[in-house]
Amino acid sequence: MQALLFLMALLLPSRAGAEIIGCVESRPYSHPYMAYLEISTERNYTVNCGGFLIAPQFVMTAEHCSGREITVTLGEHDVNKTESTQQKIKGERQIAYPKYNFSSKLHDIMLLKLEEQAELTSAVDVISLPGRSDLIKPRKMCLTAGWGLTGVADPSSDTLRKVKLRIMDEEVCVGSPRRKRSPYEGDSGGPLLCAGMAHGIVSHDCEDAKLPAVFTRISSYVPWINKVIKSM
Repeated sequence: MQALLFLMALLLPSRAGAEIIGCVESRPYSHPYMAYLEISTERNYTVNCGGFLIAPQFVMTAEHCSGREITVTLGEHDVNKTESTQQKIKGERQIAYPKYNFSSKLHDIMLLKLEEQAELTSAVDVISLPGRSDLIKPRKMCLTAGWGLTGVADPSSDTLRKVKLRIMDEEVCVGSPRRKRSPYEGDSGGPLLCAGMAHGIVSHDCEDAKLPAVFTRISSYVPWINKVIKSM
């Protein structure tokens, strides 16, 4: 599968959501750390984001996926079915990075503490995070997954889908002019997976999926992440 080049940076999108374009359906429960977020906003409508389980009681997602109330479903493949593997748990507390600033478009990361610990099973499990000094080099192939839209004008996917992406140099500002391979609306908050580890969070949705997708680099926040989890 051809991959869209993308830029990894610390940016915040102007609206919630990102979609998986140019993707394939994942094998059911092959990504047991994936979380499906149903978010009730302050204006009493519902939006969806992705996320991923990093500890039995903590999900990581994007800060722009915050809301009045969040319900997390783990162990899910098809969002339109009630599956025996599912665990639905409400969020107890949304913890944004202290320096998050909407206008500066930086620090798009949030930890969501669940009301109770998830039961770890073959369909529900945690994903490892990088160390503070772990950086992904340009041209490295990675993967992202989600339930978002499958095309710029297409509906969201009922089933979890994935797409391969290639890391770009930070100074490169364009992607493939011909291929559409990117996260877009509906996948915000999902992980960027490199060598079985979550290195990024889906943040910036790219115009028409032709520009590089933008992710929050997790390694920069490892001390804060550890501090939050240990304090709760």
